[in-house]
Amino acid sequence: MPDDTLNLFDYVTDRVPVVVSGMSGLALERLEAAADKARDYAGKAKASNTLRNYRAAWDDFAAWCAAGGRTALPALPATLAMYLADRADTHKTATLQHRLAAISQAHQHAGFADLNPCRDPHVREVWKGIRRDKGTAPSRKTPVLTADLRRILAGLPRHRLIGRRDAALLLLGFTAALRRSELVALDVSHVEVTRDGLVVTIARSKTDGEGEGTTLGIPYTGNPESCPVRALLAWLETAAITEGPIFRGVNRHGRLAPKRLSDAAVAQIVQKHAGSLGLEAGRFGGHSLRAGFATSAAMEDVPERDAMAHMRQKSVNVHHGYVRQANLFKRNPVARLGL
Repeated sequence: MPDDTLNLFDYVTDRVPVVVSGMSGLALERLEAAADKARDYAGKAKASNTLRNYRAAWDDFAAWCAAGGRTALPALPATLAMYLADRADTHKTATLQHRLAAISQAHQHAGFADLNPCRDPHVREVWKGIRRDKGTAPSRKTPVLTADLRRILAGLPRHRLIGRRDAALLLLGFTAALRRSELVALDVSHVEVTRDGLVVTIARSKTDGEGEGTTLGIPYTGNPESCPVRALLAWLETAAITEGPIFRGVNRHGRLAPKRLSDAAVAQIVQKHAGSLGLEAGRFGGHSLRAGFATSAAMEDVPERDAMAHMRQKSVNVHHGYVRQANLFKRNPVARLGL
């Protein structure tokens, strides 16, 4: 699948004739420049991570079709139904849902909206059967709770550069309830130090498709060892970071890398430190920090409205999932039975 298959503008402009007769060279040049700009904006309509994931999903479908001698674009409904049935043996329902979205987008952007197999009644029945058989409950990462975070912080080598980085990363990720992509996207210019704490600007997030940005406050806390403000300032000072990415790699010799960490690196850092506590590292990930804040806030009876505002959450149902997790034992009726 070519890189521009998911770019709607490329498809349209390739098929709309441009009248050039009688146009001056300057007018034609301006028209071409405008077309280039429009193509660039169209490419930004979806986040780069979304496009990469869609293309990876499409590659899997196209490869499966090629191996079986079937056409991927446009695909017959029977082809897609067999693909889903085959992949259901090895893939999670959430993964297949994402594959369907990518396949649908590919057909629409390639001009085959009327032949989109995702809309076929037979495919929908197959998909319904898979969801009923396999279930749709998402696999959740285990939250890093306040007590877990304190234990991790106590074991960090704060005298080393990597220890200071991890302390700052874990504390800011937890207290700001950041998604891992938001955490690694932070630049020095996104953080302002005030007498009350940090004013953090989230330039763009998963739920902020238009890039409007948002700010949140992270106050100083009473314990210097677990204060996110002090930890971040210590990291920036020790690493001599005055501009650009805040969170960067540190090699085994203790030297700072110029490039920002990847979001996958955040997951690895969380898993490493969870494992150091004797916990099952594979159950943790980058989302464990954000989930940990939400769950810990619910356990401490932080008002739902305040927690959701701090997390930039729009879905009450999503937030209630964290509250239910927090209350599994806190308000468990079994404890009141006197057994």
